[in-house]
Amino acid sequence: MRVVSLVPSLTEAVALSAPGVLVGATDWCTHPAGLGVARIGGTKNPDIERIAGLAPDLVIANEEENRAPDLAALRTAGIEVLVTEIRDVPGALRELDRVLTACGTRSRPRWLDEAERTWSALRPPDRRTTAVVPIWRRPWMVLGRDTFAGDVLARLGVDHLYAGHEDRYPRVPLEELRAAAPDVVVLPDEPYRFTPDDGPEAFPGLPCALLSGRHLTWYGPSLTEAPDVLGAALGAAARR
Repeated sequence: MRVVSLVPSLTEAVALSAPGVLVGATDWCTHPAGLGVARIGGTKNPDIERIAGLAPDLVIANEEENRAPDLAALRTAGIEVLVTEIRDVPGALRELDRVLTACGTRSRPRWLDEAERTWSALRPPDRRTTAVVPIWRRPWMVLGRDTFAGDVLARLGVDHLYAGHEDRYPRVPLEELRAAAPDVVVLPDEPYRFTPDDGPEAFPGLPCALLSGRHLTWYGPSLTEAPDVLGAALGAAARR
């Protein structure tokens, strides 16, 4: 079996669960460290000819992270493409099982069972917190409706204020985000790398939580530790 991954979190999941199967991955596939496979460009601009040259049996992709024209070009080249659609934690667990089965794993990996137990047993705090969740600036964009990251936060007791917006990632002026006066501003380091010097200064007087984007937006082995990692960061912000 020869697999190319166009999704960083799926790359990590397959590399750990089906060693030796991956032959290609994007430049953004940073986990696991030291992954020795061919690099085929970015998630939004993969090198179709290079992928075809690797002669994969399967390319794994995601309907949100990858562009439909690129996936169509791969299919035109005669390559099978498996496209995941993930909008919440249960969906992530189901799709991970589907991907790993398609990649030839003979048994369900232990980390996937652990992730399912962890999220099934999770009980959010009694007091819920409101948030805005910027994912980009120039222009400012935030989490909107029907997103995996939004569901992760909701399960941790955080309700983001644009969950009912008609767009999944609406553009919202900074002044409006400030005026929304959330309990906390959640600033992940992916896809935009918010840092202590690039983010909190835009929201004077509001608590800001700098979160690991890998734990907020990735679906894979990081799901097992995400509740603890994210919960600690959110708790620290609430105490400020």
